[in-house]
Formats: sequence, C-alpha cells, structure tokens
Amino acid sequence: MSNRMTGVKRPAEAGTPDVALAFEGVGKHYGNAVGVDMLDLQIPAGELVTLIGPSGCGKSTTLRLAAGLERPDKGTLRVAGDVVADGRRFVHPEHRRVGLVFQDYALFPHMTVAQNIEFGLDRLQRSERRARVGEVLDLVRLAPLAGRYPHELSGGEQQRVALARALAPRPAVVLLDEPFSSLDESLRAQVRRDTVATLRETGTTGVLVTHDQTEALSLGTRVVVMRGGAIEQSDTPERVFERPATRFVASFMGDADFLPATLHNTILKCEIGVVSTDPGWANSDLKVDVVLRPHEVALHPDPQSLAQVSAIEYYGAFVLHHVRLASGRTLRSWQPHTVRYAVGTAVAVTVAAGTTPTLLLGDHAITAPPQAGPANVQAPSLPLPLS
Repeated sequence: MSNRMTGVKRPAEAGTPDVALAFEGVGKHYGNAVGVDMLDLQIPAGELVTLIGPSGCGKSTTLRLAAGLERPDKGTLRVAGDVVADGRRFVHPEHRRVGLVFQDYALFPHMTVAQNIEFGLDRLQRSERRARVGEVLDLVRLAPLAGRYPHELSGGEQQRVALARALAPRPAVVLLDEPFSSLDESLRAQVRRDTVATLRETGTTGVLVTHDQTEALSLGTRVVVMRGGAIEQSDTPERVFERPATRFVASFMGDADFLPATLHNTILKCEIGVVSTDPGWANSDLKVDVVLRPHEVALHPDPQSLAQVSAIEYYGAFVLHHVRLASGRTLRSWQPHTVRYAVGTAVAVTVAAGTTPTLLLGDHAITAPPQAGPANVQAPSLPLPLS
C-alpha cells in the first residue's frame, strides 16, 4: 500500500483489530524537510515487516511515529484498531501497546536482567510481574542469567534482554530499530534467527527498520522499500527482489544492470541478443530497459566475441565477473568459484536459462503493452524466458 506504487492487497481493513498497525495519510515534516508524506501502510497482525531505504527515506520516522516518539502533522495512526494519533488526540508511548527495541538496546545498567524486563510491568501485581518475567526469560532462553547486569552480558544476550523487555507487556506490535547493527557479523545471523523465531512463536507483529538489503529480504514476510518519505514498493521479499516495481527498487535491493532493449512483435532483444518472447506482446513496438541481476547473466568463452572480462572479484563460493560489452556498457555475472575467466578473456554473454526479465518503461516496470491501460505499470509476471 503506497502513494507511489500498489503493494500486496490485504483483506483486513485498517480500523479492525486484525490490523496491528495502520498509517492512514500520515505526514511528518521537519521544517522544509520531509519525514514521511501521505503514508498509507497497513500491517496485519502476525506479520514481520522490514522497512528499508537510503538515509533520510523516512523509515526511522515511520518507526518513531508508530512508537509515539513523534507526533504526526496530519493523518491517522492506529494500533490494533485503536486510534493513537490524529488531529484531535495523541496517545503517549507507554499507553500504545507498542514494544520498542532500540539500536543500542537502552538497558538500565544498574538493573539486573530480570529487573530490566520487569520495568514495564508496573500495572501488574507483584506475583503477576514475577510470573511474566519468568515466562519471557524462558522464551528467550535467559533464565540462568536473570540476576546478571547488562555489562556482564554479550551483545547477543543484551539484544535478547531488550526483546524480552519489549515482549513482556504483551504488545500489539514490536518495533525494532536496526537491532542487529552493533553485533559482530559472526553473531548477527544467529541473533536474527533467534529474534524471528521468538516473534513467530509468540505470534507477535514486528516492524523492523534496517539498512541491510539481505536482512530485509531474509527476515520479513513483507518488505517495504521507502524513498523520499514515501513507499516505492510494499510486497513479499521474492517479488521485491525478482519483480521490482521501479528502477530505484531494482538498483537498491541488490546489484542490477540495465540494458536498452527493443520489444517488437513478441521479441525482446538487446545488445546481448534475444532475451525473451511472449505472444501477449504481439504488435508491440517499444523501447524499454531490461533489468539484469548478476545471477541472471551467463558467460562462456568465445574468441569471436567483442565482449571482454574487465575485472573479477573473488567472494569465496562465487566470483563476480565484470564484462565490458562492445557498446562500452558493463554487465556483472556471478560464476561459481570453480569458474574464473581472466581479465581480457573474450566471452559470449547471454541471459541465463529460465530468467524472466523485468522491463522498465521510464522508471516503472511494465507487464503488458502500455495501450492496455495504467494497471500494467506494476511488477508482476513479464515476458516468457527462453528455454
């Protein structure tokens, strides 16, 4: 759901409890700078949504508005169906049924693990507080560390304490602000898996802000790509990566190269040859751009080819080849570690078998001839790949 592109359609409406978090025409400005602009986003209960985009795109502002740390200039914000911010009312963070996990975890250094978790449970009786603390300690597997202080914990253990504290009051939604960015790479993947497992085990709705494309794609049931305070695309991870709705999404959510192409009488052709065919494009005559990711580009040695390997980058299991085409344009191609073409090698460049390319008309993906109507400017299936 977006003011730029249409995302996944959901059956639940924003004003029902089935929607854990809803933004309806929400705007927030900082002077002349746009935080978010006419933001429309509905997150059904139980979803784990990742927000991603470049610095200043509005993802952190979106999280802060949901948490109640910022007051919107316009629009309506709901948590579990209840209005928490509009033109007449503003519910403060502690009354929103929202849990928040900060980037630095924000644990109280003078409190034990158990005391940190208990901090937000002051409305419960003492016996109920202790019981709930025990439940979430078991959930995040920290019961043996209940009496320790934050400085006695590893980074991963501190993150689990922060998550337990956020979950303890049974919030309608947990908001996570780049919660893994301070962890070592070797630890990050395991902590991510543990966090997702905990959210799914409890059925908790999660909204996670990240700047890491791999993290956004691997964690979320839905990925929301933002730019300039608005949503570029809101969809499943697979569709965001494989069917980007715009040129920006294609280039931001992974490596992508763009080749000018012609679509004439069902044949899509570019500098490296015929890319695909589709009877549905009969009588079409268009100039488009083909989006090709490195794993979609096949290479094989060909002394007669004018294309040459211009650089290689070794990544362990794979080797990234940069290939300079006759036109001077460059394509990238992933090859297994057993395949390494030396710089200067002449290679034939083709689209990998089974590839279904994304086509761009201007900056937006198209899926059918433009004369069929505006509904074709989106990102579903495209011309059939060559077998």
